[in-house]
Amino acid sequence: MGNNGVGKTNVLDAIYYLSFSKSYFNPIAGQNIRHNQDFFVVEGDYLVNERLEKIICSLKRGQKKVLKRNGKVYDRFSDHIGQFPLVIISPADRDLIIEGSDTRRKFIDGVISQQDKQYLKTLISYNKVVSQRNALLKFFAANRTFDELNLNVYNEQLMLYGTEIFEKRKAFLKEFVPIFNEKYQMISNEKEKVALHYKSQLNDITFEELLKNNLEKDKILQYTSVGIHKDDLNFEIGEYPIKKFGSQGQQKSYLIALKLAQFEFIKKQSNITPILLLDDIFDKLDENRVSQIVDLVNKDEFGQIFITDTHFERTESVVKQSNKPYEIFNLSE
Repeated sequence: MGNNGVGKTNVLDAIYYLSFSKSYFNPIAGQNIRHNQDFFVVEGDYLVNERLEKIICSLKRGQKKVLKRNGKVYDRFSDHIGQFPLVIISPADRDLIIEGSDTRRKFIDGVISQQDKQYLKTLISYNKVVSQRNALLKFFAANRTFDELNLNVYNEQLMLYGTEIFEKRKAFLKEFVPIFNEKYQMISNEKEKVALHYKSQLNDITFEELLKNNLEKDKILQYTSVGIHKDDLNFEIGEYPIKKFGSQGQQKSYLIALKLAQFEFIKKQSNITPILLLDDIFDKLDENRVSQIVDLVNKDEFGQIFITDTHFERTESVVKQSNKPYEIFNLSE
């Protein structure tokens, strides 16, 4: 609890940091250090299957970030992803609706990566090949040359990694969309129909044909203009884009349903109940939707939940209804 600006969201972001080794709100690590300070340290003690686990993440200006588990430093941060599953619901999620396709792809990739290590490795490899292919296209343009054999080396890798990512995204969404729809209907009291569609160039054509058809365009643009790095999700309400036709309450309900579906999917896949962070989620929702969310959260499928709010009475009445043990922390300036 606390007024705006006292640092409630920072507390949640610190918890997020310990699961993902990065901030949810600001991807530039150096900007997570307090003004006029040289470093930050975030430390958390976790009880996992009655075993204590200590996670520490630290960063000193001008140096590399360090992530430790029980005193042992991780060589690759990607090895840590999924060890302590977490889902955050925050006003910043609105970026999923208003920003470009990159934000929505990151959402899909983030959910799949928390329970599929191979997917994350394949994604890293794919992005690396896209960068190398782009560098080669720039080289061709600068030197007024073209070497098809050399380009094909990257094309083959792109097709290999890209097709695997596409198939996994497709399989994930087939399972995810029904869960999402169910959550939205519960929040909205079945008042509105919503949809979530996977938009990919590979839905209609093979990766090989896609690259072949766009070779001349890529040579002119000097970068890879097609592939699974252009995939997107279409968010709809009543068959119209929610970005243009959804009210603030409907958009917020849509995002909360997305995140609660993410929670259920990760729990099902990993057999670990994720930590749930609810940042200011009751704002801009009518009382009916708030009570529907409270009913959802009161179910036993949730584990540890952190909630931030500016209204003490509102949140206390919510947590009291849950009949679960709780503690309230009051933050001041």
